Amino acid sequence: MARYVFVTGGVVSSLGKGLSSASLAALLQLRGFKVRIRKLDPYLNVDPGTMNPFQHGEVYVTDDGAETDLDIGHYERFTDISATKSDNITTGAIYSDIIKKERRGDYLGGTVQVVPHVTDRIKKFISYKIKDEDFVICEIGGTVGDIESLPFLEAIRQFANDIGDKNSLFVHLTLVPYLKASGELKTKPTQHSVKELRSLGIQPKIIICRSEKSIPISERKKISLFCNVDLKNVIETVDVQTIYEAPISFHKEKLDERVLSYFKIKSKKSPNLNKWKKITSNVLGSKKNVNIGIVGKYVNLKDAYKSLDEALTHGGISNNVKVNLTRIDSENLKIGNLKNLLKDVSGILIPGGFGKRGSEGKIAAIKYARLNNIPFFGICFGMQMAIIEAARNLLNIKNASTSEFGNNCTPVVGLLEEWHKGKKLIKGSNRNLGGTMRLGLYDALLKKNSLISKIYSTSKIKERHRHRYEVNLKYRNEFEKKGLIFSALSPDGLLPEIIELNNHPWFVGVQFHPEFKSRPFTPHPLFSSFIKAAEKRKGKNS
Repeated sequence: MARYVFVTGGVVSSLGKGLSSASLAALLQLRGFKVRIRKLDPYLNVDPGTMNPFQHGEVYVTDDGAETDLDIGHYERFTDISATKSDNITTGAIYSDIIKKERRGDYLGGTVQVVPHVTDRIKKFISYKIKDEDFVICEIGGTVGDIESLPFLEAIRQFANDIGDKNSLFVHLTLVPYLKASGELKTKPTQHSVKELRSLGIQPKIIICRSEKSIPISERKKISLFCNVDLKNVIETVDVQTIYEAPISFHKEKLDERVLSYFKIKSKKSPNLNKWKKITSNVLGSKKNVNIGIVGKYVNLKDAYKSLDEALTHGGISNNVKVNLTRIDSENLKIGNLKNLLKDVSGILIPGGFGKRGSEGKIAAIKYARLNNIPFFGICFGMQMAIIEAARNLLNIKNASTSEFGNNCTPVVGLLEEWHKGKKLIKGSNRNLGGTMRLGLYDALLKKNSLISKIYSTSKIKERHRHRYEVNLKYRNEFEKKGLIFSALSPDGLLPEIIELNNHPWFVGVQFHPEFKSRPFTPHPLFSSFIKAAEKRKGKNS
């Protein structure tokens, strides 16, 4: 039977429950165990697909087309296990399911309540499709004390009772703040957080303490005493320079050892952390560096482009180069300040996004990259903006734009109403925004002897998509006469997947999101190639 580890958070959000869960999973993998990680999100949205990135960070997309929390990306990058729709659930999805059943009469006239109907649905999700996994790690979103979290905490309390203490473990991540004025670390917030958790019937057996500074033994003893936790199970996690240090840090603190000890399980093999040490050394110790400009409208929140940032880091790892990211707000990018803002970058990347705001700044940056032979990478919306720039300036279609911005234009990018996935015809929707895009893994066929076929070293690829607008193939011949090549199409030949520009050092646009498939130990080839081209550009200019 699988052992279940429930990870909760206290005091404040964004302490790193996702990274802690991913790190523990990676360490258990190194010890020879099979793991699975799941995220339970308390918000009322059915999924994060319609949520503003400024509020929630990026939307991560799985192979099977689930729009999920960004922590799922951490899980995949750290464990190399592809998540599915069954690995992320929200309050909104649970209530939606229950209300549909109630309307159908499935409850036979009974009163529908949080307990047992909502809690039973959560418990069903926790163990759904778990087969031969040794450990299932469930991260509970939000913070203990939030009203939204209460049904989830009650559900995991019940679940632990159902399977017994020997098969379940509660881990609580909390903040131990440092007060600069008094020069002290304070344990009282942790004490109150654990007290709140215990009042709900949950006694954590391991407490992970997030802090800016190392926690002295005297403070650990205080946490142990007041929180009723073995001193050995008070684990510190101090801020690291790169997230790939986290598994090394947790191993030094013996987190994996303490989890196995609690379950009375012997390690299947001795963990070897050399691969983690190697990439950490690479990220932190590379003598070469390259500056990449990310031109987007969500640049003020790092989490909005989390997978993108990590994929660029992975591209740096494969080239033994440290990647420095310059975040440029596309709304502030004008013709007058363009050269000044982009003068120090050796590569320009336009990420995915939605809406007209900031689009002209992105188009201006693309033109600058095209005319000045700066390596350019356009992802999803970024590829569409590249097509619009080329239509305006290469094909002389001055009002070229996308129908996403309105109908008063020549639409070189338009709404995708239906498409094929294998033999199945899928229809989009103009009415609902959530879950109605082209989502998940789709095939693409690469053009022979193209740059992209050399980068991938294959003729067929599978990549993850998230979009509802598509480049109009009507202008393909005109574009290709000007050197803008459609170097990958969907298998039916109807949907453009990749464009590239001839007579340019590196100019590529992709309709999909390659960042979702990049891993620290297997960097995505597009990011590796892009960083290599940017490094070459820097060498010419130095």
